[in-house]
Amino acid sequence: MSPADLVLTRSGLRFMGRRFPCSIGKGGVTGAKREGDGATPSGVLRITGMLFRPDRLCRPTSWATPIGPHDLWSDDAGDPRYNQLVRAPYTGSHERLRRADPLYDLVLLTDWNWPNARAGDGSAIFLHQWRRPGYPTEGCIAFSRQDLHWIAARIEPGTRIIVPGRLES
Repeated sequence: MSPADLVLTRSGLRFMGRRFPCSIGKGGVTGAKREGDGATPSGVLRITGMLFRPDRLCRPTSWATPIGPHDLWSDDAGDPRYNQLVRAPYTGSHERLRRADPLYDLVLLTDWNWPNARAGDGSAIFLHQWRRPGYPTEGCIAFSRQDLHWIAARIEPGTRIIVPGRLES
């Protein structure tokens, strides 16, 4: 591990000598991630992209991609585009990326079960803004808006996220 790694611990996420409060999946951390289990997958994930709402934020980095009104994320395990960005109209099960609330104003994408997704092994493991401190996610890692923006300004594609099977202090 290095200071440039994002490391999940029981007391928050460690990164660049700082510790950030965060929320994880309501199902805790698991080594056997399944679609819909609400758990955060353990292992080493990597940042693969960054999405942002251009109607709400300035581009946070040169490599961030704007979220458009038709952008969705497929969580349809039976679709070949499972765990990928898709566009409406899309009839499969999906998550809307352009939300009314601010949770996905800034989204850091990970390589969990991507790019060659295995059906049912989980989708849409993002780093994003939390609803409120301590409120669990569906498997993502969530932060305060301020902390998420601080982290986003200092990472790059390939940055590692280390999620131990057992969280330490």
